[in-house]
Amino acid sequence: MNNSIHPTAIISEKAILGKNITIGANTIIYDNVEIGDDSFIGAFCELGVNNHLSEGQKLVLGKNSHIRSHSIFYEGSEFGDGLITGHRVTVREKVLAGKNLQIGTLCDLQGHCEIGDYVRFHSNVHIGQHSKIGNFVWIFPYVVLTNDPYPPSEIQMGVTVEDFVSICTMSVILPGAIISEGCLIGAHSCVKGITEKDSIYVGSPAKNLGSTSRIKLEDGSTAYPWRHHFKRGYPEEVTKDW
Repeated sequence: MNNSIHPTAIISEKAILGKNITIGANTIIYDNVEIGDDSFIGAFCELGVNNHLSEGQKLVLGKNSHIRSHSIFYEGSEFGDGLITGHRVTVREKVLAGKNLQIGTLCDLQGHCEIGDYVRFHSNVHIGQHSKIGNFVWIFPYVVLTNDPYPPSEIQMGVTVEDFVSICTMSVILPGAIISEGCLIGAHSCVKGITEKDSIYVGSPAKNLGSTSRIKLEDGSTAYPWRHHFKRGYPEEVTKDW
């Protein structure tokens, strides 16, 4: 299969490995793991950590995944092709994610959440349980998606983030909030409730400052929707319709 496995790696005989897999030093891959072709797993990773909350489901990583060192993935999650992580990422059970998800260094996905295609998490992002995140979403460093309206309690109200949203650094999204399509959440904002589509929200508590179309680039053109001028990292078959 042309796999390159470091001699110190520990791979369960029950794990399913595709072709052209690279596995780094001191990485552990447990029973209930399936890794797609042409994937890279860095050093000191743990994949398929057992947890009763996973209900025995597999950890599935799609083709062309790239997991960097010291990352931990529990069993019971499924990721589409092209997953990329930074270092020291933690992903709990029952994450269902689409293709080309990027998870930055020191991110923490608490599991039991849904994530669409081409989502970008920068470093130190916390995704609470029961979050629902759409497609082409950008979440920048130190953003927290919360889920407990009366901490500590047994009530969990996940955040919903719709397509093409950008949430800027150090923002907190409160339990049950719905960030509507195309919104821009300014840095250090605290958001609750339901936002209006294609709007700017800034502050704590965050207030609607109007349409994102008000924001201009240096050349005077409209900055939002951002997909009209930013296409780096996306395949042409996706951006041609933008």
